[in-house]
Amino acid sequence: MNDANTTGVEASGVPQTMQKMSKIDLAPIPNEGVLLGWLRQMLLIREFEVRTMQAYQNQLIGGFCHIYIGQEAVAVGSIAAVNDDDPIVLAYRDHGHALARGMDPKYCMAEMFGRIGGCAKGKGGSMHMFDADHYLYGGHGIVSAQTPLGAGLAFATKYEDEILKGGKSSHVTLCFLGDGALNQGCFYEAMNLASLQDLPVIYVLENNRYSMGTAIDRGTSMAEELHVKSEAFGIEHAIVDGKNVIDMYRKFKSIADWCREESRPFFVEAQTYRYKGHSMSDPRKYRTKEEESREEENDCIDLLTTFLTEEFDFTKDALKQMNKQVKVQIRDSVTWANNSPETPMDEMYKDVYTDTWGPYTGTSKPEMLEEGGET
Repeated sequence: MNDANTTGVEASGVPQTMQKMSKIDLAPIPNEGVLLGWLRQMLLIREFEVRTMQAYQNQLIGGFCHIYIGQEAVAVGSIAAVNDDDPIVLAYRDHGHALARGMDPKYCMAEMFGRIGGCAKGKGGSMHMFDADHYLYGGHGIVSAQTPLGAGLAFATKYEDEILKGGKSSHVTLCFLGDGALNQGCFYEAMNLASLQDLPVIYVLENNRYSMGTAIDRGTSMAEELHVKSEAFGIEHAIVDGKNVIDMYRKFKSIADWCREESRPFFVEAQTYRYKGHSMSDPRKYRTKEEESREEENDCIDLLTTFLTEEFDFTKDALKQMNKQVKVQIRDSVTWANNSPETPMDEMYKDVYTDTWGPYTGTSKPEMLEEGGET
């Protein structure tokens, strides 16, 4: 791994580790099959969240629960732009990302229900979707706590690629955060380390304009120029349309490729909007119904549907059929989760330590990682 103090200097006088990304070249638009896959993913996430709200209201889900409706294009577009073995770490609004990464919704829903069939055996709940086989290293309930972990995951892949394997760093890590995380000190410590150590981590800010119930311009300095947050550390930045999955992907793919090649961090502001409250207990009195209606007119699913209709003759009947399939899949996921046994009390003593020690009985894989489960 390069030491920032000993890195060579180009003829321009700019250190090699600080080479700028002069411009973002848009990646080509994928073929129809890929776009249809994205549409299905966004419909799946949307329907999953609708049924999640219903289950919460029916007291099948307890604790905090944060809904992702409106932001689906961010997760789908960004995750599509990286490799399957690139690490991802999340904040607490994490269901959509888990599904976009490939988690079967039945395991995701079982985790919401606190059942043994969940991805974390029912012990994590809504804010802690974890899927090691898909390099998804969990949602995190502490605001901005995932940002140092993002730097750590990028350090780990770089160390493995360069030191253990004797090659070139070839991975990027995605670290998702909300705009409220911008005000936490650990985020700046993480960016400082990422820049100093040339860590290939992309901090993906999902700027939905509200930190809980506080508008971003009331709680965050330089709210209209958030790029200054990363510029202070010599980290490149970009603003992307988080409501348009095609635009999201085309910019993000180029950014991810640059980070992979240069082994440098990046800060991406995805401008989006959540249609629902901060959590299920949020009455949303801090914004108007008119604002919400205006934002919903520019819906990410509608935008992709319109594009497919205009460019590929995608029909209303095809959309109905896709919606029907998704609704059946999510309905079956709810049934499966509801039939999964409640997590037994002895699970309190498992997964604390890897090995058996005192009352602690080591660890075991969740059902989705066992033979016959998720692959």
